Amino acid sequence: MVGKRQREEKFCNQVQLNKAAIRGKRQSNGWVQEQENQYNLNGIHLRLIVSKDMVYYCFDVLLSHLKQLELPKNKSPKFTNDPYPLFVTWKVGIEKRLRGCIGTFSALKLHDGLKEYSLSSALRDSRFSPVSLEEVPNLHCSVSLLTNFEGNKNYLDWEVGVHGIRIEFFNERGRKLSATYLPEVAQEQNWNQVQTIDSLVKKAGYWNAITEELRRSIKLTRYRSEKMVVSYEEYSQAQ
Repeated sequence: MVGKRQREEKFCNQVQLNKAAIRGKRQSNGWVQEQENQYNLNGIHLRLIVSKDMVYYCFDVLLSHLKQLELPKNKSPKFTNDPYPLFVTWKVGIEKRLRGCIGTFSALKLHDGLKEYSLSSALRDSRFSPVSLEEVPNLHCSVSLLTNFEGNKNYLDWEVGVHGIRIEFFNERGRKLSATYLPEVAQEQNWNQVQTIDSLVKKAGYWNAITEELRRSIKLTRYRSEKMVVSYEEYSQAQ
């Protein structure tokens, strides 16, 4: 279980957080899991790893759980078990409204990692009620594998639509704050770099005026993401 591994678990991809939610999760700041020995890839990662089979597996795991059944042997993973940082995201309906998203910066073997996070993101994202069996036919699931981490960057040293970013900075009390957005978030919100940074600063739990001095104090890590999205309809047709 996540708690037994003593990792700090955090949500991904949230644009709006209320102050009460942030106060209630002083150590959340964006809901991404971390360990001291974070996964880091240097250089450009060229080989595509993410696949539809990974997303199909997330649907298999969620459906088996909701139906209170053991995962059938013929549903065992058919993809690589290499370790990667990852996110699983669930959206619902034609408008693809966010239904749950939780991930980790720690490199997990994909078989266990996707099994864990397919359920965590669907059932344990405290911003939402747990996903129900009745909702599944309207779900879209995405798996994001994080690669090409590059640290110690200036707060503007990244490209909208290309890089995900993780920021770290200290508030006026000397408390370290952090938050992350996946690569698609800024583009989906039509934000420029400064708007994205300012949104992340607020997401991290900082509610004072955001100054240029604060922005320049940010330690930024940029990364890339391989993402695959599958609807329930596509999943069911593949069975």
